[in-house]
Parts: sequence; C-alpha cells; structure tokens
Amino acid sequence: AKAKRLAGNKIDFDVSSVGATGNILMAAVLARGTTVITNAAREPEIVALEKFLVRMGANIEGIGTDRLEVEGVDALHPADEAMIPDRIEAGTLLAAAAITGGDVRLERCRPSQLRSLLRHLKQAGCTVSSGEDWVSLKAPRHLKAVNVTTAVYPGFPTDMQAQWLALMTVAKGTSRVTDTIYFDRFKHVPELIRLGADIGIAKNEAAVHGVKRLVGAMVMST
Repeated sequence: AKAKRLAGNKIDFDVSSVGATGNILMAAVLARGTTVITNAAREPEIVALEKFLVRMGANIEGIGTDRLEVEGVDALHPADEAMIPDRIEAGTLLAAAAITGGDVRLERCRPSQLRSLLRHLKQAGCTVSSGEDWVSLKAPRHLKAVNVTTAVYPGFPTDMQAQWLALMTVAKGTSRVTDTIYFDRFKHVPELIRLGADIGIAKNEAAVHGVKRLVGAMVMST
C-alpha cells in the first residue's frame, strides 16, 4: 500500500481493539485533516501512547475516552517519556504465586490498573494488599473456583484469560471462563488437558473442573 500522505477520516470500530486503535491513531496524527475514532480502546497502554504522541507534537482530543479526534500535523519531533509498567506481566506473576502456594510482593507496578484481576484473586481465596505502586499476594492452602468473563478495560483482561484458566485447573470446585474478546485464546486448553486438567470447551466458554494437582507431560506451544 502506498500513499504520499494519508487523509483523515471517520473510523468506527465494531469491536474495541487495542492493536487497531494504536495503529489507526499513529496513522492519523500525520494524516491530512481530521480523523475521528469511535469505540476506541481505553486500555492504559493506549492512553500512554496518546500522551506520548502529544509530547511529540500530535494534536489529539479525548485522551482516555472511547472517542478520539485527531487533527493531523505536518511532523512529529523526538520526545522522552517513561513507559508504564506492564499490567499483564504483573498479573502473570501474581497468578504464578497463587498457583504455587507462594507469597510475592511486586514493586513499581500500578495496582489501579489491576483492579478486576485483584478482585478475582481475592474471591479465589488469596490475601491481597496494595499501595500506590506495589501489590503483594499470599496464596491460600486451597484455591476456590471463581468464574471470569473477559471484557474491555477496566474489565478482566483477555490477555490474563489463559493464566486464569491455568489457575482454575487446581482450584476447588468448577469455574467457567468466558472470553468475549478473543476466542482463539482457548487453543492452549488441549495442552493443559495433557497435564491432567479437566476442561470442557463450548464456543467461547471453558468449564474447568478443579483437580488436586497437575502432572508433568510433553506439551506443545502452537
């Protein structure tokens, strides 16, 4: 695809998407004219990108909302910006502590961006405490089964669905994990079953029946 310069336009997303919003946003800041993006993603990573682009000279209205109005500029300039902590990385470490009966404290993270996950971890029996830039978790002796439905931010992140499903394989009881964002994320389930997990899949929902423990096995990363 080639263009001397892109032209502003109205972009309406049927499904809110972080990747799509970021790419359209970066294209729009240098396009000629006005671009209006509706149903834009509001995840922290997108807000960080919006603020970074503004520091570089972009003209963006509606930062942090699902409606962005971008007036194209002729050029951007270099700028320095501190990147935000990775909330999925933080959530993965918390899930790792929970499934291994561990006790962990994470620093230089943003618990305010992890509210949905922390709430579900508490429901699963974990002891969770946090401050402005740290969070600690102590796992219970036995995890409780907790249902999860993924949603756009600030809901439960689809990027934590696989970790949560793994966590529920050893929880006491039956849980249901529903992904409303990315259905293909269940492709790892057959590998968990090789490890001894008891999981059934129907469309975009997994029924997870907790087992006492998993066992070692040869698995494959698709």
